[in-house]
Amino acid sequence: MNNLTVHPLIGLLLFPGGLFLLASGLLYEWIDRKLVARFQNRVGPRFIQPLADLVKLLAKEEISPEGVNKPLFFILPVVALAAALTAALYVPMAGFVPAGSFRGDLIITLYLLSVLTLCLGLAGANTISRFAIIGATRTLTQLFSYEAPFLLALLGPAIAAASWQITDVDFYAQQHLWMAVTQPIGFLVALVGLMGKLELPPFDSPEAETEIVAGAMTEYSGRGYALFRLGKNIELVIGLTLVATFYLGGLANPVQFLIKTLGLLVVLAALQSLFARLRIDQTVGLWWRVGALLALAQLLVLFLLR
Repeated sequence: MNNLTVHPLIGLLLFPGGLFLLASGLLYEWIDRKLVARFQNRVGPRFIQPLADLVKLLAKEEISPEGVNKPLFFILPVVALAAALTAALYVPMAGFVPAGSFRGDLIITLYLLSVLTLCLGLAGANTISRFAIIGATRTLTQLFSYEAPFLLALLGPAIAAASWQITDVDFYAQQHLWMAVTQPIGFLVALVGLMGKLELPPFDSPEAETEIVAGAMTEYSGRGYALFRLGKNIELVIGLTLVATFYLGGLANPVQFLIKTLGLLVVLAALQSLFARLRIDQTVGLWWRVGALLALAQLLVLFLLR
């Protein structure tokens, strides 16, 4: 089944881009927090809580601490959010044809998804706060450890589809058996890599509240903090969409989008609840050795079979 299409301007500003991305980011944040709470026998936040937090932060004054490069301090959250929104142009959000699509857009999308993490690292390094600097160091260290395995995990389905274009991989996935069955190692590496990219528990040492307050974002408040959080929420939706597209038979319509991405979100919430936070050396060393090697082994098998 082919993906659905809408007018380019509507798709860019309203649905499935623009406002839809912002709203779905807040919705998926609430679902994630609610699921983790229920798994831990807690009540969890109200439905409106992520939106209330966003409005409160946007209304607050953004304080510029001493010792920072002010233009860089204010522009980094904007760049991070803009990169996340731009990455959605090449992904079949809600099962619709992407607003932009070209050969090799998979690499551009993965690059844009890395910009937020780079901005977080620069934001922490731009301050004189010890907590922020330690958080920035951990953020950038974790970036190098999880970006490569995540990329390698997504290359498996791309190689099977013989294309670096996301829409081609989506169409191929809709015509064949789920690649989560044929490439289970890549599916597992993609899920764990996504959690590491987004610094979700147990890979949340870069922003561990009990150790370094809020990590790289310790000195941020108001609008800057809100934009960073919103960017992470949007990347969560995009990451789930990519994994569902590549490994769960593609996305042909909004119903498939909801079922598959929410199913993946339940799995991520369960993993967050099952494991305690890992130290940064455990997060980086073990996963880099195991995750990257497993992904490379799967790619080698794919090349031999082809």
